[in-house]
Amino acid sequence: MLRNPEVFQSSIKLHLPIPPTHPSQIQNIPSSPSSTVIKQCCKLSRRKLAIFGNSSLLLLLSSQTLEPLNMSKAKAEEALPDANENDPQEENNTSTRPECSNKTTTTRAFLDVSIDGEPVGRIVVGLYGGDVPAGAARFSDLVRGAAGVSYRRKEFIKITPNYVQHGGVRSYGVDAELAQRTGSNLAAESLVDEWEREYETCPGIKNLAGTVSIIVRDPSKPPPKLKLVARKGKLEIDQEEVGTDPNGTEFVIATKDSPELDASSLVVGRVLEGLEVVEKIGQVKTVQENTRSPYFRVAKLIGDKRAVVAERGFNRPYSKVVVTNCGLE
Repeated sequence: MLRNPEVFQSSIKLHLPIPPTHPSQIQNIPSSPSSTVIKQCCKLSRRKLAIFGNSSLLLLLSSQTLEPLNMSKAKAEEALPDANENDPQEENNTSTRPECSNKTTTTRAFLDVSIDGEPVGRIVVGLYGGDVPAGAARFSDLVRGAAGVSYRRKEFIKITPNYVQHGGVRSYGVDAELAQRTGSNLAAESLVDEWEREYETCPGIKNLAGTVSIIVRDPSKPPPKLKLVARKGKLEIDQEEVGTDPNGTEFVIATKDSPELDASSLVVGRVLEGLEVVEKIGQVKTVQENTRSPYFRVAKLIGDKRAVVAERGFNRPYSKVVVTNCGLE
């Protein structure tokens, strides 16, 4: 059964707000526009009016306080692109220094190479005599035989995916005797000084693809050991060198960018002609590296000499790669 229409209508009228129509009620309404609308729409208690007034005031204050913050944030975001644009320029300025990227070649040297007795071509190297005078002089002296010894008939002893390494001349035996007769010194002190200067002044990778460098130090060499030595009836502390330093005659030619060489070698020039000959040398089959073998790790950990001998043979070419002739152009 439906309810009585009159009763249903009266219940609705009771719940609807009745706007004031009397003039006196309109005059008593405050001057605030928000409260005026509320008064005209419905009858509210003083408590509800206070809550509504406070909330509207908070909204107004929050909008006024957040506006300057938003403006400052927008200004900061506009300033950020300018700062970000300057950072790459500063990085480029530090990485592209003239003394590092624009090195000029002063001398041209050549190396004729053969693989298993078959000539494969000539490598022409341009030396940086103005930037690294000691390193360029060492390479040119060994190429033309001014030190009593030369790279002629000397072999490449190491071939990796990133570079090929020449064995240089020995600092003992016949090579050392010939060097001493001419008054030449195969030590690498001056080369190390140039390496330190280049390492500090030139950031980034130095052994780039096509560069030629001389090995001047061994970064894996352990520090010297202290020992007691009896001298003239007294005990003195002496330092025992473990291993031998490079003599500054071995050189490497990078076929790819080789940052692992930066800690040990000094760049003295770059390949001007015959890079395809270097690539042929890099394609020669070599002894596979086996440092991941658990047997090799255990043998090296306990100091087994067989592990040391095996490690020396890693990356050695099966074929005989020799410099048949060398000199200056």
